[in-house]
Amino acid sequence: MMPKKAAQGDTTADLLAYLFGPGNHEEHTDPHLVAAWTPGLPCPARNPDRMTLSDLALLLDAPVEALRGPKPAEHVWHISVRNEPTDRTLSDTEWATVAAEMVHAAGIAPHSDTHACRWVAVRHADDHIHIVATLARQDGRHPRIRGDIPRMHTAARAFETAWGLTPMSPLDRTARRAPVTGEREKATRRGLPEAARESLQRTVREAAARATSTTDFLTRLRDAGLRVREHHDENNTLNGYAVALPGDRADRNTRPVWFSGRTLAYDLSLPRVRERFHPPIAPADITRAHTRIRQAATLLARAGRTEGAGGVAALGDLLTTAAATSPATIRDQVRAAATAFEQASRAPGTRTLHGTARAHFKAAALDHAPRAARGGGAPAVLTLLIALVEAIEAATAWHRAQQHHAQARAAAQAAALLREAATLTSTPPRAPRASRTAPRTARVTPAAERGSASATPATRVPPRPHTGPHPTPGPRPGPAPGPGRSR
Repeated sequence: MMPKKAAQGDTTADLLAYLFGPGNHEEHTDPHLVAAWTPGLPCPARNPDRMTLSDLALLLDAPVEALRGPKPAEHVWHISVRNEPTDRTLSDTEWATVAAEMVHAAGIAPHSDTHACRWVAVRHADDHIHIVATLARQDGRHPRIRGDIPRMHTAARAFETAWGLTPMSPLDRTARRAPVTGEREKATRRGLPEAARESLQRTVREAAARATSTTDFLTRLRDAGLRVREHHDENNTLNGYAVALPGDRADRNTRPVWFSGRTLAYDLSLPRVRERFHPPIAPADITRAHTRIRQAATLLARAGRTEGAGGVAALGDLLTTAAATSPATIRDQVRAAATAFEQASRAPGTRTLHGTARAHFKAAALDHAPRAARGGGAPAVLTLLIALVEAIEAATAWHRAQQHHAQARAAAQAAALLREAATLTSTPPRAPRASRTAPRTARVTPAAERGSASATPATRVPPRPHTGPHPTPGPRPGPAPGPGRSR
């Protein structure tokens, strides 16, 4: 649940006309009031004979007009509160509860304060509401709203926990930065499967996960087809970057739409990307990827708060790399797991990206894991997936030990998605009719419902597939479909 504050304004009537209107692209559906400062206030959309938009604007503005002292230059306070599109649809009664709690947290209308500011909550879509208030109390005083945004985010996190909603509040700077409604609508108009922000997040994250230097990182972005703009300080030192999708333009196609790394995600700013770099691994130091991953999982399970943050961050990079190089049959599941794990890869609070577990994860990501799908067929892919599930379970346990509840939920969801990918990979080969020996199969824990907020970490993973000679002369498993190219 994401409270977002809009710029303050000075015309209540104009804002109400927009909120109750069709929207810029006919996107507003059934605009109506769900809550207000006084119970039973007629809705202008449903009871126009009892309340017009002009009447509602006059009622909201009345305390401002009654002020004896100086009036606020911009007296219209406006926020939106939005859920993830994948969350269940809240009822009007639930959104009314959210609205009352938000204006209480912001200092607009504390509970049981009969002289507070006047406000209304308008709903014109399934996944969000708008709250409009005027910044003058009914007793002639000015409201105290300093710090309103952090307090509203605290309230939002309480609703996320109580109602099982997708964690979106950025208080701990780990929540995924989802595209806003306008970005999604623009993608729909252009016939694109996702918003530009989402495409850029995935491409930049893949480049950051595999880069070994700043030059390598920027080169990977350009090779992936992105427009890249570098930012230099007064000493001509590179200190930031921005990216844009070709064809994504604004202001009547006069300029590209640029996203800085920091606006894409908290860990994609240039300083944070540089923290991820790991030196290339010498050939003599390369071991099997699944062995490295299991070693890292063991170390992560024993890591403290500071060192574990580097381990989960590197595991996120490994999942991103695995998603880009997985066989086509499981790529969607592994990519969804990497996306789900994204919040779990960012530990809140003070952290450092060092530690032995991180080194093992990065070595697996940079060298052997991408080759596992290419060279070993289904058994190698399955072995790698089993190791990744074990690593994610270790990350889930670590987050729970640190009381990182949102991150633990994200990790558990990623584990469920990887178990689904393992199920698709472990289809057993057909044994010869003459042989009475049953084919060796990998038993996989059934995947939990995708996206379940209450998913729990797996208690066991499939046994490792047989790596020695086959017990019968039956056919060996055929190679899995080749991987797609990662740009």
